[in-house]
Amino acid sequence: MSGVAVSRGGWFGLISSAATAVVVGFASTILLIMQAAQAVGATPAQQASWAAVLCFGMALTSFYLSWAHKMPIITAWSTPGAALIATSATGITYEQALGAFVVAGLLMGLTALIKPLARAIAQIPAPLAAAMLAGVLLKYSLGVPAAALSMPLYVLPLIIVFFGLRLSYPLFAVPVVVVLGVAMAGFAGTFAGDCCEVGFTRLVWTTPQFDGATILSLGVPLFLVTMASQNLPGFAVLRAAGYEPPVTSCLLTTGLASMAMAPFGSHAVNMAAITASLVTGPEAHPDPDKRWLVAWPYLVLYAAVGLAAALFVSVLGSLPAALITTIAGLALFSPLMGSVVAMLKEPRDIESALITFLVTASGITFFSVGSAFWGLVAGLVLFGARHFLVTKKP
Repeated sequence: MSGVAVSRGGWFGLISSAATAVVVGFASTILLIMQAAQAVGATPAQQASWAAVLCFGMALTSFYLSWAHKMPIITAWSTPGAALIATSATGITYEQALGAFVVAGLLMGLTALIKPLARAIAQIPAPLAAAMLAGVLLKYSLGVPAAALSMPLYVLPLIIVFFGLRLSYPLFAVPVVVVLGVAMAGFAGTFAGDCCEVGFTRLVWTTPQFDGATILSLGVPLFLVTMASQNLPGFAVLRAAGYEPPVTSCLLTTGLASMAMAPFGSHAVNMAAITASLVTGPEAHPDPDKRWLVAWPYLVLYAAVGLAAALFVSVLGSLPAALITTIAGLALFSPLMGSVVAMLKEPRDIESALITFLVTASGITFFSVGSAFWGLVAGLVLFGARHFLVTKKP
């Protein structure tokens, strides 16, 4: 195979970069995945299947795309999408959620194939997309102060460690907090009595149900927030590293994979953004033409994590509620901060972005459709009206 001959030092960089990406990607937001699954009524077995199939999907799609295009293309699960599900799934069954996931994956694939659709998505104002995401994430950060009051001896040290690490080693802030939270809970004996299940994870098939209101309130916003907050930044990371990403191939591959894996619980597989920066630079390999080989250790490591997903879900799911709330809220602090900055970036669009943010954060449901959809609609209406009036002025 061309380009496989790599020195021992080169393989060390590839393996260490892949390991760091897996640890950061998985530990940072696995609790959010579990909360999303719980929000739609997934059983413990379905929660484990959800986490496992995401890991398998990320491993396989990353390997295929990197091998096919000879560049370090890695995929991830949609963290903003998981937050959307956890905050917008009131009254939605697990089967209906899976149907919305299939539609979101279909839209991703269609975006790759239908150029007008891709252009329409690209024309959604960035401040409004960021505002919708900020409204979705706000709930989690608001839960941290209440958690600190309920368990101050556990939560306050986690907050201090988190912000201390953000000053020096921000990439590891969340994984360290997860490990520390688990260690504190174990030392204090606060784990649930039925922890912890050991063994290989089994994938659980559930037939999706397609409900129109659920597709509008969950499927469409999931597609939009994944495109705006995962895929577009992921492509930007590759370009910044000197690669020209194969956009059509990436969207089509991740869209088809998301559709195929949805019956097992997967909500979305998409381009990695933060973790992609760990494998696209010279730290992974000094030769840019050989960095795609990071897909090999990434494949092996995420496959191993997927096989053990039931254990991770069991351990983390047994944490006290206040610790779960704290870790999830801290994990989303950086995305929330970035979204707020992005939504306020253009002074002329602040008004419509703020409307999008407030409606989304309100959690309202109208015609059985959740607030993320209505927030984006409200913002687009105001944005369109404002720009129409500006263009009509003499």
